[in-house]
Amino acid sequence: MPFQRIVIAVGRPEEATHPAALKAALAEFISTLIFVFAGQGSGLAFSKLTHNSPTSPAGLISASLAHGFALFVGVSTAANISGGHLNPAVTFGALVGGNITLLRGILYWIAQLLGAVVANLLLKFVIVDVAITGFLPTVGVGVWEAFVFEISMTFGLVYTVYATAIDPKRGELGVIAPIAIGLIVAANILVGGPFTGASMNPAVAFGPALVSWSWGDHWIYWAGPLIGGGLAGIVYELFFIGFTHEPLPAAEY
Repeated sequence: MPFQRIVIAVGRPEEATHPAALKAALAEFISTLIFVFAGQGSGLAFSKLTHNSPTSPAGLISASLAHGFALFVGVSTAANISGGHLNPAVTFGALVGGNITLLRGILYWIAQLLGAVVANLLLKFVIVDVAITGFLPTVGVGVWEAFVFEISMTFGLVYTVYATAIDPKRGELGVIAPIAIGLIVAANILVGGPFTGASMNPAVAFGPALVSWSWGDHWIYWAGPLIGGGLAGIVYELFFIGFTHEPLPAAEY
């Protein structure tokens, strides 16, 4: 039965110190730092230029483009080393689909969170007159509406990752995976930005929350993306990969 394909591989203990896994985690750290610094930095830069004025259509478009381009670069730089996740929700989606082990996933999560924190610390140091704040639903948007928004947007993101980067039948489509992933994030920001900030990424939300120590409704930006990413991984694995799924190579643990 296809449901037998959804098996989470724990991995061997030595994976935690295996050079390939550590190199992949380092790639995730650096590329996540690049992505978050450029993406969130664009929002701070726009606030500085507009003297902290409320979000405008121009600001939304600039944030969308900056995040899309930055993610395209970040995924491209890490793709050949770690797969270019840059997002705990993407890693979780790959995990529930059996495309990464739990131990390697934990390494990725640590690296992604550290990359986002370091990026926000750097932004706080270089942009001193604009405050870094955590993600929050905008006024008039309830927590459950924001929760569903984050689930929906992250589902689309991780589904795109599966279709263009993970599916063993992707063929030459894999070449445009970083572009497709960057574009879906940019599009989702245009849709969800005015309502939730369109995180789609627990690391992106965790960095500014830690640096500014603002944790209000922070659970939305973990639970929503992880559920959306997990659902996308299960749906794509069950219905579109199925028995054609290629197991993890032994060298990858």
